[in-house]
Amino acid sequence: MLSGSSANSHQILHHHNHISRPVPEPSQDEPTLPRVLTILSHVLEKLVARNDQLVQLGSQNQSQQKWINETASYQLAGKSLKGFDGVRAPSISIGKYMERIYKYTNCSPSCFVVGYVYIDRLVHKYPDSLVVSLNVHRLLVTCVMVASKMLDDVHYNNAIYARVGGVTNAELNRLELELLFLLDFGVTISSQVFEIYCQHLEKEMLRNEAAIDYYYNNMARPAITNSTPDATEISIEDHAQSSSSHE
Repeated sequence: MLSGSSANSHQILHHHNHISRPVPEPSQDEPTLPRVLTILSHVLEKLVARNDQLVQLGSQNQSQQKWINETASYQLAGKSLKGFDGVRAPSISIGKYMERIYKYTNCSPSCFVVGYVYIDRLVHKYPDSLVVSLNVHRLLVTCVMVASKMLDDVHYNNAIYARVGGVTNAELNRLELELLFLLDFGVTISSQVFEIYCQHLEKEMLRNEAAIDYYYNNMARPAITNSTPDATEISIEDHAQSSSSHE
């Protein structure tokens, strides 16, 4: 359990509120998005852009890439991020996807930091698996959901997160188990580790202040609607498959 946040974590986690409403209906006059979402979006966008480029460069030599994939599969014996891959990269940006999760699940901003910790642990534990545009959205919704169960006194169930995240309930249940086993069920984050990541994000904010400010001003807009939209409105699969997967 996290406790004793310092000035660093307080600065990037402002507008922190626990869930108190029974249904996911954001208010028209709610405050702007917590800045930590913008920082995390910037960090993840850079990571995914770099990794997508690496995958593209690697695929230019198909025979070598095939050998790398086969070797990685053998070494990991099924332990990889492959289970989070979608058919194609979603059209929604990472920032807008995080904004959607925050608005419609009312999870605390700390959940996004802890979700990022989970992703970072996966990256270090399975270095042959990259966080790319094909898997980052599923990783995000799964990690934030698990983090909310660890941090928030009240949280929504998997069905709500699945609806918000644009996946089926059955798939999100599977992804949750996949994540837990990949992390060896190590989902508890100490306050010291949490503070270290907050400091890292604060440094990232200072290094890229202009870009983050621009992104923040474009992300931090009031909600357009007061109801939770259907998952089919924002499927993280291609439109052809989403229409059948949510029936």
